[in-house]
Amino acid sequence: MLITSIKKRIFLTTTCTILAGVIIFIIIFSGGVMEVNAKTKELPIYRVDRDDKKISISFDCAWGVDYTDNLLEIMQEKGINCTFFCVEFWTRKHPDYIKKIADAGHEIGTHSATHPHMSKLSKEKMESELITSTKAIEDITGKKVQVFRAPFGEYNDLLLKTATSLNLFTIQWDVDSLDWKDLSANEIYKRVTERVRSGSIVLFHNQGKHTAQALPKIIDYLLNEGYNFVPITELIYKDNYQIRSDGTQVKNS
Repeated sequence: MLITSIKKRIFLTTTCTILAGVIIFIIIFSGGVMEVNAKTKELPIYRVDRDDKKISISFDCAWGVDYTDNLLEIMQEKGINCTFFCVEFWTRKHPDYIKKIADAGHEIGTHSATHPHMSKLSKEKMESELITSTKAIEDITGKKVQVFRAPFGEYNDLLLKTATSLNLFTIQWDVDSLDWKDLSANEIYKRVTERVRSGSIVLFHNQGKHTAQALPKIIDYLLNEGYNFVPITELIYKDNYQIRSDGTQVKNS
């Protein structure tokens, strides 16, 4: 009986040890796979890790020009430059504004050709959206397009890799003014000024109903806080960088 009992204990101990080893192996292996997947997932740039208080404001242009002259006048008065992301059909409908924006020293990026849900497109259609839209801008300005913002902020790995293959940096934002919701000028001001930090990218729309009303006060506040406004290609790192899981672009040490 004693021998049988000892054998049972040995068997149970051995079995438990083996099971524990298997569980640990699975946990470690799964963790490794998850880490690899996290590292290989493509991400756009939401903001830039920097401490010099440089920030960028950006405008998405797709539907009209009702307030665009006001926005340009404000930025000229304040002495700042920004980035406009323009859809191809807007570019072709308003080539005079494309030229006006570029001549004022602002940067122009592509916001696609037709403003589709690009993450649902094939690679060939993604390429077409990017190639034709950048060409439309470049034909007017004579300047190379370097940045792209996906319509609706939607993206997947294929879209980001396709944009990169065309030498475009895909740009999101970390501060959303929500001006497209027709918030009041005060609400827009509050949202932006409470969220901006060094390296931020702020999203506006050129057709925001109250954006032009909010912008002077926003700019004055941020200037007083020591912020410097630059176009996005002057904010981001062009090489030797990585993008953290929260979308922050970080310079490699």
